[in-house]
Amino acid sequence: MELFEIRNELDKTAKKLADFRGSLDLENKEERIAALDDEMLHPNFWDDQQAAQVVINEANGLKEIVNEYNDLLETQENLELTHELVKEEADAELQGELESELEEFRNQISDFELQLLLSDPYDKNNALLELHPGAGGTESQDFGSMLLRMYTRWGEKQGFKVETMDYLPGDEAGVKSVTLLFKGHNAYGYLKAEKGVHRLVRISPFDSSGRRHTSFVSCEVMPEFNDEIEIDIRTEDLKVDTYRASGAGGQHVNTTDSAVRITHVPTNTIVTCQSERSQIKNRDQAMKMLKAKLYQKKIEEQEAELAEIRGEQKEIGWGSQIRSYVFHPYSMVKDHRTNEETGNVQAVMDGDITPFINAYLRSRL
Repeated sequence: MELFEIRNELDKTAKKLADFRGSLDLENKEERIAALDDEMLHPNFWDDQQAAQVVINEANGLKEIVNEYNDLLETQENLELTHELVKEEADAELQGELESELEEFRNQISDFELQLLLSDPYDKNNALLELHPGAGGTESQDFGSMLLRMYTRWGEKQGFKVETMDYLPGDEAGVKSVTLLFKGHNAYGYLKAEKGVHRLVRISPFDSSGRRHTSFVSCEVMPEFNDEIEIDIRTEDLKVDTYRASGAGGQHVNTTDSAVRITHVPTNTIVTCQSERSQIKNRDQAMKMLKAKLYQKKIEEQEAELAEIRGEQKEIGWGSQIRSYVFHPYSMVKDHRTNEETGNVQAVMDGDITPFINAYLRSRL
């Protein structure tokens, strides 16, 4: 890389940092951090431990952003100094180090930019992801199990803890429906990019004539809530059923009626949970899931916030897909919102969906 090219790259990173400063509103963030730190010094701060944790989490989140930005500024200054040294006295080894550090710095800026995109109210929360196969019978149910594997592998690669909350096996293969819980910081922020209808085109292994089939699976994603929101759920509005858990391969099978199905009668909202052997724990988790769904319904009534929390819901069928997975007559996975695509279908099905998620998040800038 020539020196003038390094200079151009440094100018670009300096502009990025200036843009970040304009959008971050650092002065307000620093004032808020000071206020939160004062609050934590109050003698009665720990009287309400849940409220205290909310304050601590907010302070830590703000400090992380401010400190990382300041670190980036310091790195920019060091790179500028190194550039001046190389400019004054040619040193091939030092210039090589500068180029290497500049490449790493660009990656750090890119990662920081992505973190800034995860700033919506519930991005930091755990995520509940539901898969519901649409038209296509066994073929679409098999596609559902392929997506289940894809999301599970992606979550594990990202360091999230992935739990199966509910699992209804297909009649012949695959799944009729499944609910996963992704536990970890910003799980919802990333997975909200996956809301919508997914489409598969392939030669069906269930068709003896070897014909090409198209299948659809709907993916719904919700933030998991603890005590961040107030939802009035009256006991008399609930219908609670218990049943014996069941699942593929025996991993969800239980010998007692520990699985719980809760129906919120006024809205006909149904949630099920069978992840625990304890009926009490399954009921507690099902209530969290119900709270998430009812909150979404409440938000949907406020159309101005619809896109922020749930996104547009579409019919599970033609013309409504967000992403296509084509196995035949060629190999390609394409996201129709961002035009991000790859020919490495197997890698995607093995959980390599981060490029699609990142492209969607960046498209919202």
